[in-house]
Amino acid sequence: MLMVSIDAAGVERQLRAGELACPSCVAMLRPWGNVPRRQRRPDGSIERGVRCSRCTGCRTTHVLLPVSALRRRLDAAETIVLALFAHVRGMGQRKVAAGIHRHESTVRGWLRRARRLAAAIRDLFARLGHERFGCALRLSPLESTLADALNVIGMVGQAAVQQLGPAPLWHFVAGASEGGLLCNTSRPFPQAPAQPQAAASAVTTPITTAQTEGYTARERPPP
Repeated sequence: MLMVSIDAAGVERQLRAGELACPSCVAMLRPWGNVPRRQRRPDGSIERGVRCSRCTGCRTTHVLLPVSALRRRLDAAETIVLALFAHVRGMGQRKVAAGIHRHESTVRGWLRRARRLAAAIRDLFARLGHERFGCALRLSPLESTLADALNVIGMVGQAAVQQLGPAPLWHFVAGASEGGLLCNTSRPFPQAPAQPQAAASAVTTPITTAQTEGYTARERPPP
């Protein structure tokens, strides 16, 4: 799987021009049909089908997942990321579910998985911030590990926007985690920091400034 821009036409041009590299062996990717994946947009409408590619070197097939999506999740990254931020700001899961027009059980599942992966999420984005964007994070511990993780995401997301240009925070989160933010697999995240290309593809589409819907990162003052 390879995370790509939300610009489907642009991705198709890159794919046909041989400009996309295999994430396993860096050989050129070529078109290889589509896969019948569904994604539910924030407005509830369903988008169907995702482009697939095949490596000319190792012959592995790779789904080209746009940064608007997360692996193994029906709902868009925007819906899920904003729900997590709303919850750590103090909103209960029932109100979060009502605000995004999703079943409470769906939101409960997101929160359960996010709490379970919170330390790994925090560490992934802290490492990415340090090694890719030069962030010197001095963050005060918050009320939960999940709040700490989202605090780190907010800080690193701001640094990414300053260096790479504006884009929605949820695109950065999806791209930097390689779509694995809430993935229910044994190894949801890349073992090494996300490659610069992945981070760049997540934040270089000029749509809007990265936002956390009022959630402000809290930084620890120097001693």
